[in-house]
Parts: sequence; structure tokens; C-alpha cells
Amino acid sequence: MPITNNQRARLHVAAAAAFLAGSLLALTDAATGASSGHAIIALVNDEPITAYEVEQRGRLLALNANVGDYIKNNIKTRWAKIVKGKGINDEFRAYATKRNPKSREELQKIQQEFIKAKQKSLVDQLQSEARAQASRGTEKQAIKELVEERLKLQEAKRNNVEASDEQISKIISGIAQRNKMTEDQFAKHMASMGVDIATMRQRFRAMISWNDVIRRRFGYQVAITERDVERFVDPAFSGDAAEAGGGNVELVVQRVILAVPGNLDQRAVTEKLAQADQIRRKFAGCKSTAKLAASVGGKFEDLGKRRPETISEPMRTLLLNAKSGEMVPPNVGPDGVELWTVCDRKEIAGDSGSQGPGAGDTGSNAKEERRRKELDILARKHLKDLRQDATIDCRAEPKSGLCQAL
Repeated sequence: MPITNNQRARLHVAAAAAFLAGSLLALTDAATGASSGHAIIALVNDEPITAYEVEQRGRLLALNANVGDYIKNNIKTRWAKIVKGKGINDEFRAYATKRNPKSREELQKIQQEFIKAKQKSLVDQLQSEARAQASRGTEKQAIKELVEERLKLQEAKRNNVEASDEQISKIISGIAQRNKMTEDQFAKHMASMGVDIATMRQRFRAMISWNDVIRRRFGYQVAITERDVERFVDPAFSGDAAEAGGGNVELVVQRVILAVPGNLDQRAVTEKLAQADQIRRKFAGCKSTAKLAASVGGKFEDLGKRRPETISEPMRTLLLNAKSGEMVPPNVGPDGVELWTVCDRKEIAGDSGSQGPGAGDTGSNAKEERRRKELDILARKHLKDLRQDATIDCRAEPKSGLCQAL
């Protein structure tokens, strides 16, 4: 039966209405999602803490997660899966064809570039996975930290000692410069890991402001060192020796190289990785490395003392997270499959160790350490008093467990 013009018009109207309803629903959902980040999770003396702040602080805390263990536990199996994959040779051939090598030497160089790119991609992925897992358990720590920061900053405002924007920018800029970035580049770097630079700035502002509060209240001179600041930043790029084993650390390392033929067949890489695994299983300390290398025709190198910044990634990250006397998982380097061993790690004295006569005075250092401990006790007590006098209204969902964390 043919459709009349009236029926056709009604169908058009119905379709338009359905489309409009769907559009409005989508807009409503989008608006709800956009506004959910502004939902108030808690009030501290009537000052709000939003869901977005909790989320961002959780992500920042997750950056401090020790990703080394996760990488060490997964990199070997994941890399083996990549090199054994059926499509790896086809993928490399396509990669090499685009580069159009003119000689065998060029082809070998392209192969190493391909392998390095694959390795970097794998390490980046493992780091992202490790931090994603860590962030799932940081919400409670995040809200507790944010509540304390609100109390600290409120006290700083009452005493007119809140840290200025210039002070915070100086700290951020210093961290950026040590990582060969501008402040804007560092902010974008943080954003690429899902962290708004504002949450880091807020954390530093609370720390510096609280220091001034305590100094004014208790009459102690407190110096905020770079390490005090950088311990709040991801050890992977902060260079803090205490956290990452980086800036003020020297590694005593060995290396075993299992040469890989420069051809398209990735099976050779797999065979060398299997030999490397065999060496790791038999490894019994740094004294055994040379003999193990010789047993499979590998090249042994006693590299001695090395600064972390002289070692390229991803090996640097693996070594910084390794214990003394540990052989890290195999890595494909420019000359073949590499096995690195950390025989020892030594902290190098910083500038504070060379400040002239009396700088190493044990009695003076002990006195200063005692004063710091006393100050820390007084600061904790003062924060506890502020918390007891504060009005904290937690509005988080009961099932989240955030209120219980307070």
C-alpha cells in the first residue's frame, strides 16, 4: 500500500523527534560527565575539594610508583612474544622498504632502529600499565593529602606567609631545566602522562607555605633543599638519588654482549635471548659473569663505575631499579643482545659535602639532625591540632571508602 504525503510527513517528524531526543540525551550525558569532575568530595572549613582534584592528585602519586619491578617482571615475556610474533618479519620488511637501504650496512642500521623503536614502545607501554595499576589505589591517599594541604594553606594565609606564584614557578622551572625542558614543555610532558601541572604546583605551594608557618611559629630556620622538592616528582625524571638512584649515584656495572647477525630474520634475536636467559639463570654474582659469557661465546665487558645519565634507555631504568649483585633482563642493543649487571651502587657526596671547613663536622651534623627531628614533631603536632579544630565535611559516596580514609 503506497504511503501518502501526510504519512510521509508524520514519519519525517517522528524521525526528527527521535534524532532530537537522542541528541539531547547525548548532550545531557556529556554535560553530566563534564560536571562530574567538579563534584565536591569534601569541604575543609567550607573550602571545597573536587573529584577532579582527587583524581589528579591520585595520578600524580601514581607517577611515584616503582615501575621497575613491573617492567622487570613483564619485559622478558612481552619482548619474547613480540620477536616470536608471526608478523614481525613482515612488519620489518615494510619498515625497511620505506627506508630503501642501499647497502647491507644501511640495512643493519635500519634493523637496529626498528628494534630500538620496538623496545622503547614496549617500555613506554609497561610504564603506562604500571602507573595505571598504581593509580587505582591512590584515591584514599590523595584525599588525605589534599585535606592536609587545605589546612596548611589556610594556616599560611592566616599568617600571611603563603608561597608566591614566582616561588612555585622557580621550582617547576628548575626541575624542567634539569630534564632539558622549558617550563611549558615540562607541563606538556606531565599532561601526556595524564597529570595537570596545577596539581604539582599546588603540592609545592603547600609544602613551602607550611615550612614558613612552622619557621615563624617555632622559630627554627628550615631550608628546603632540591631533594625535598624533587621527592614529590616522578623518580624517573627527577634525578633524585634517594628515590630513583639517579643524580647522586654511581653504578658499578658489567655487560655481556651476544652478537646478532645483521639480517632480516628475527629468529636469531630469539635464539640469543634464550642464551641470555640461560646466563641469567646460572648467574651467581658478578664474579661469575665473565665465565658465563665465555660459555656461550659472548663478549664480557667490565665497565666499572658509570653515572646513570651515560646509559641509554631502556637499560638506564632497569639498572636504576636493580639491586646490587643483580643481573637485569636482556635488552637488544646496537651490537646484539645485552645483559647488564649491577655489581654495586655508591652515593656521591653532593654540594653539601664540600662547603669548606667544618662541613663534615659530625657533631654539627648530629645537632642539625636532632633539630630537624624536633621540628618535625612540632609540625606534626601543629597539623594535628589544626585538624582537630577544623570542620571537615566528607561528601564522597560511602562505597568509595574515601571518607573512612579521613
